[in-house]
Formats: sequence, structure tokens, C-alpha cells
Amino acid sequence: MNPVIENIISRRSTRNFKSEMLPKNIIDEIINAGLWAASGKNRQSTIIIAVTNKELRDKISKINCKIGGWQEDFDPFYGAPVILIVLADKQFPNKIYDGSLVMANLMLAANSLGIGSCWINRAREEFEMDEYKNFLKSLGITGDYEGIGHCALGYIAEETKAHERKPGRVFYVE
Repeated sequence: MNPVIENIISRRSTRNFKSEMLPKNIIDEIINAGLWAASGKNRQSTIIIAVTNKELRDKISKINCKIGGWQEDFDPFYGAPVILIVLADKQFPNKIYDGSLVMANLMLAANSLGIGSCWINRAREEFEMDEYKNFLKSLGITGDYEGIGHCALGYIAEETKAHERKPGRVFYVE
């Protein structure tokens, strides 16, 4: 089988990560793959914030948990030590599509390197909060951004089994 297609088929969402930090060169390689995602009109309207600081990661987890409505002790990032936050320019009509392609590239790149990943939602709600808008300003990020998703990354603690593909999802018009 073609190695790219094999990577696509073998990728799973990891929901149990080891706490061990990934090497920066691996994180950078995954981020670079995200930056090469297709984008409408080649606008490249997305940005990626790499969170490896445990204190900040845990703070984001607590807020994400609160937005999700879970109990306080739940970690919606499943113990992942790295969170890549994908945001896109709010003014660009393709922001969600472009950000989704970045997220897909990040997860596929991670899988190709033997790293687990999981798309975690609620970035949109987070980056509507003043606290997160101020966080962007503190990083020197100007403009108006919408949160697309969090890509949780880390070494896999427990493999996820594949689900069967649902039949009847392809229609040919010949």
C-alpha cells in the first residue's frame, strides 16, 4: 500500500498519553507539516501556538474542562504534554476549512513519526474570552483570531483500536 495512504488509514485519536515531553525537533517537524496545509487563495491565515509549559497547559486544560461541562478533575487533553493550538484569521471566510486542514496535517505528521494526537474542541469558545485575547497580545499576536482546535500530542500510553468504516457512504455518478 502507498505509505501516505497507509499513514492516513493507521492514524487514530489518542486518549491516553504518557507524561514524557516530546523533543523540540519532533514538535517542530509536526508544526512544519501543519504550516504546509492547503489554504484558500494561499492566504495561510492560520497560526499555531505550541504550548509545552506544563503550568500553562494545565491552566488551558482546566478552562477547556469548564467549557465542556466536565468534573474539575477531568483532563480533556488526556495527559498530553504538548498542545498545539490552531487559530485562523476571523475575517477570512475559509478560516474553518483552512484550520481543519492544518489540524489534519498535524495529526497525520504525528502519526507518521509514531506520536499520538487527538483533536480537542472548544478553542473557539476559549479565544472569545478576554483572558485568551490578552494571552495572544502577550505573545505579540495582533489581529482577530478564531480558535479552530487543539492538537494534543504525546507518546501513546494506550493504543486505540480502529472502528469499522460505515458502509453506504460513497455514491458514484458515472
